[in-house]
Amino acid sequence: MRRVEVVLGVVVRAGKVLICQRPDESHLGGHWEFPGGKREPDESMEQCLARELAEELGIVVTPLAALDVIEHDYPDVRVRLHPYLCTCGGGKPRPLASRQLRWVTPNELADYSFPPANDSLLRQLRERLGAAAKSETP
Repeated sequence: MRRVEVVLGVVVRAGKVLICQRPDESHLGGHWEFPGGKREPDESMEQCLARELAEELGIVVTPLAALDVIEHDYPDVRVRLHPYLCTCGGGKPRPLASRQLRWVTPNELADYSFPPANDSLLRQLRERLGAAAKSETP
């Protein structure tokens, strides 16, 4: 089975998280996701994160923390997701590679349809960011 390393940017601002909607014609089209993409050979996870969010959203991000790595098998590919909690360090997010984007609270994430590989990440974010909102730090 083909294996793909993917970096995700969980961009936070004022207690909200940035999510993007996949184009209809893409794999899992119409689903919501955290911006990011496939790591290129000889590229570090942090380099991939910076490149992908610049390409997809036109922003510069500052990683705050690496979150738990997630492995998930789809029928045709095994994905290994490397999510990073980040802040936007420059630029205004624009949907350059997605249908639309939204800033949502951690509790609102449950209202959106994400790919199955994101299930454990969504739970982790609700727990971690819900606690952070109470203490004002992610």
